[in-house]
Amino acid sequence: MSPNVPLDTVSVIGLGYIGLPTAAVLAQAGKSVIGVDIDQSTVGAVNAGRVPFVEEGLETVVAGTVARGTLRAQTETPEADAYIVSVPTPFKGDHEADLSYIETAARGIAPRLSGGELIVLESTAPPGATEFMADVILGMRPEFAKEPNLTSSLYFSHAPERVLPGRIMVEMLENDRIIGGLTQEAAELNRDLYASFCTGELLLTDARTAEMAKLTENAFRDVNIAFANELSIIADRQGIDVWELIELANHHPRVNILQPGPGVGGHCIAVDPWFIVSADREHAKLIAAARGVNDSKPQVVIDKVLERADRLKKPVVAALGIAFKANIDDLRESPSKSIAVELADRLEDGQVLIVEPNIDELPRELTGRADVELADLADAVQRADIVLVLVDHDPFKVFDREKLQEKIVIDTKGLWR
Repeated sequence: MSPNVPLDTVSVIGLGYIGLPTAAVLAQAGKSVIGVDIDQSTVGAVNAGRVPFVEEGLETVVAGTVARGTLRAQTETPEADAYIVSVPTPFKGDHEADLSYIETAARGIAPRLSGGELIVLESTAPPGATEFMADVILGMRPEFAKEPNLTSSLYFSHAPERVLPGRIMVEMLENDRIIGGLTQEAAELNRDLYASFCTGELLLTDARTAEMAKLTENAFRDVNIAFANELSIIADRQGIDVWELIELANHHPRVNILQPGPGVGGHCIAVDPWFIVSADREHAKLIAAARGVNDSKPQVVIDKVLERADRLKKPVVAALGIAFKANIDDLRESPSKSIAVELADRLEDGQVLIVEPNIDELPRELTGRADVELADLADAVQRADIVLVLVDHDPFKVFDREKLQEKIVIDTKGLWR
């Protein structure tokens, strides 16, 4: 039986691609939610009922909950019954996890505590990160560690997100969740909070297992994508259509090969497997090899484009998509963006036309350059010598292929087979 602790007021630390949807669904479920972010423009947007990024269905919920007064945002950490930490966990150095954002969030929470609060780490992190967060807080507030009764204890738990960008507002509610507490009581309290909005099964375990489970899910995907990407390179060298090859192979009842692409991006699959590798470099051989394959795929695409461009005078390349996946504006760890940047650097007397329907301005790496332009689809294709498909956004799928007949098409997504 979970502790009898009120969970009426929740503070979500970090209002990014996961934190803001989490805050929104909790507010929609009737909790009083205070979002915290260091970016004043994000705080201002939320308080105005707007969202600072593209995610289907999110703005409607944010606008509604802000209007009802159940959601607000600020830059300072408040007092609350529960805290959900949803901050970045990038890697540093030799692909080791950078826990500095978690530490900063923990240091902001510690002075606000009075005892009995639930503190949830939702950021994807390596085994031991929840313990690290707890150690930071208890180091600042040692009185809570010394008096482990229900009125003065702190409850630490890990509940990693398991959602797909573009479907977050559906999957946040419907997907099963793994919840790992540093204690059984913490896991049960975390379960009670998430049951207020989640209709999926809530699976309780310890914190380290929960941390490893999320990394395992993403490493599994990464290994399977690496197989498809490696297969695409081999098939291309053998003069074989890799998409036809995969389609045929997948008719076997026990084969389900994923689709290749220009690489792997985003804040999860391109990052999380490294946390497993850094935790046990001696034995994480397959996971490390898969990361190597996927990290090398953008260079394969770049070399292919440059080989064709070398035959042209002042080549113009239309790069279709620089988000890390279809129908979103998220450019984090995007191999497509990396490809566009390197092509702009290496095309002699050439130009790169960026077609990304989900952004209004180019990212910092591509701004202020005469040889790079953000263009619409029809104009870019019309002007281009080489049309490079990097992301399978919906508008690209319905483009009139008759207009491609005199173009060099390099299709990394099998969109226009």
